[in-house]
Formats: sequence, C-alpha cells, structure tokens
Amino acid sequence: MVLLAQKLSKLYHNMEDHHHHHRADVDVLSASLQAFRPDVSTCLKQLLSSNPEPRSEILCFSWIQQCLNLLPLINKAFLKLLKHIDYPMTSWEAASLDEYLNYGLNLLELLNSTSSSLSHLSQAKLSFAYGLTLVHNSPSTAIEHLKPIQPQSSSKDIKGLLNKEDCEGRFGSCKERVVYEAMVEMKSVGFWVFGVVLSSLCGETKPYLEMKQVLERFNGSLLIDVIDSCVFDVVVEKGETLKEVKELNSSANCLVSAIVDGETSDAVMDLEGKLGVFEKKMEVLEKKVAALFSKVLATRNELLHGVRQRNQ
Repeated sequence: MVLLAQKLSKLYHNMEDHHHHHRADVDVLSASLQAFRPDVSTCLKQLLSSNPEPRSEILCFSWIQQCLNLLPLINKAFLKLLKHIDYPMTSWEAASLDEYLNYGLNLLELLNSTSSSLSHLSQAKLSFAYGLTLVHNSPSTAIEHLKPIQPQSSSKDIKGLLNKEDCEGRFGSCKERVVYEAMVEMKSVGFWVFGVVLSSLCGETKPYLEMKQVLERFNGSLLIDVIDSCVFDVVVEKGETLKEVKELNSSANCLVSAIVDGETSDAVMDLEGKLGVFEKKMEVLEKKVAALFSKVLATRNELLHGVRQRNQ
C-alpha cells in the first residue's frame, strides 16, 4: 500500500502543472483503495470460515456455490470503491474500459466452461439412472451404465486469459491508477474462483494449477494466499475430488458388486437416494451459474451502451 501511495504521489506531481488539485486528492484516493482491500479480504475470510470439516471435504457442491458467490460480492465492493472516488465507468479512459470489458468476457467464457463441466456430470447422472432401470431385467447391461464418473479434461485455455501486454503504464491519472489496482484484486479473486470450481467439477488439477500460473503474473496480490494454501493441499497434495461424485461412484460400485452377488435391493435404494440428492444440488448450482452469466452479460452490455452514448 505504501508503494501504491508513492505511485499515486509521483503521478500527481507529474500532472501538477496541468491540473489544479490539492495533494489531499491523492490521499483520498489511496484511502479509498485501502478501504476496498479489507472488503475483499472479508469476503475471502467468510469463505474460509465456511470450510467444511474435515478439510478433505472442501470440494463439494455447496462450497463451490459459496466460491461463486464471491464474484458478485467482490464486484459490489468494486462498485462501492468507484462511488467513493466519484469515478463512474462511463468516465473511464480507454485502458480501464478495455481491462474491465475483457475481464467480463473472460468471466463469460469461464462460466460457459463451468456449464460444460456440469453437463458432463449430468450425463453421468443420467447413465446411472438408466442403469438402475436395467438392474432386474438386464443386469449385465446395467453394469455397463454404472461405471464410475471419470475426470473430464478441461478444454478451456486458461493461460490465454491474461493479456501479454503490460497495461500498468497505460493509465494516465490517479483515479485510473486506483481502478487498475482494484481490478487486479478483483480479477485475482475471480480467476482463482474458477480455477477451484473447474478443477472440482472436472475432477483434475489442471485448471487449478493453470489458474495459479495466471495469478503469478499479477503483481503482489496476496489476499487469497491463506485460503489457497488449504485448497492446494486438498486438490494437489491429497488429490481429492468432488465429494458428491465420490459418494455417487462408491454407491454405484456397491450396486455392481450387489448385482454380481444377486442381492441388489439395498444397493438400489442407496444409489437412488444419492442420485436424488445429487440432482437437486446440481440444479441449484446450474441456476447459480446461469444467473451469474446473465448478470455479467447484462453489466457488460450496459457498459458498452453507456460508452457508445458518451462517444456520440
């Protein structure tokens, strides 16, 4: 934060001959950013405090939903910052607009990838459900449909999310600098969320590890380090997968064994129950993803409309 204050001060002095602002303006802007970061930190701490016990069960549908809930919370804090510094998006310079619009586009792509991963799980759920209908009349065919859910390779090129161009030097005012610094924090959290979400739903570490590589290119964003250490331990070190998928696979394996032994009634009931819970949790998550997609798209379109009106 001291470094940021120095940057703002230097920028202010460079512009002093052209603008008649008081030094207090820089202090106000710096204070606004200092207030924004605790807001972000509070959101992350709430997520950390909601971690289930044991920590190995952190990867579950309910926790994924809480991760996604970070996106509107962080955006709300960002809008609060803009209000504090009296700098609406329609007043931004081109560099900030490009950054924000590109970030919105990245979120839409990541939400699409999330929907694709959910569709993969939905197909697996349907296969299990169909297998249940065949247990008594065609047990051998039922077994074919009760194979464990396999990890899905993520098709999203996460490394391409971050522009190679360094945008830091493109901002020409104190307010632009504050917006840039805040967007770094917002993007760090947003990208981290999808690294966790996609790895959880896909059942592989690649999206999470690639997202960590992306985040390393942001300078000094440390707000997510504490909670990320917990996620790294579960996802990478222990190789844990989504709790509900593990339970579904375990139940399906038990049913396959029961079919072979000729005693299927209890195993059928167990899998039916787990499928019902799985379906309900997935529906909640699918609605959440769809709502976020609509919100991000609407916000992006609204900003584009405002910019077009300003330029007329």
